[in-house]
Amino acid sequence: MDKTESIISSYNHNITINERKNIVITGVKKIDSFDNEEFLLETSMGYIVIKGDSLEIIKLDTYQGNVSIKGKINSLIYMDGKNKKEKDEGVFSKLFK
Repeated sequence: MDKTESIISSYNHNITINERKNIVITGVKKIDSFDNEEFLLETSMGYIVIKGDSLEIIKLDTYQGNVSIKGKINSLIYMDGKNKKEKDEGVFSKLFK
């Protein structure tokens, strides 16, 4: 295991939402996709989909795995591996219509 893998595997995962306007997520491994209405993030505890309005990244710390997003947060859903694959197929089907 190299140094990068040991850092990623040691991420603690926390979510803090303030007044449905700001969300801070720790333990983020990567951002798979995002736009102003939806974010798909891979965290140390699985995939998360955040849906809302006027969403934008405020802060991204790839070294420590922290992401701050602002906008109106309507939902936050954890997905298992099977649902992520279905989600990916949905994204690609939208792109290639």
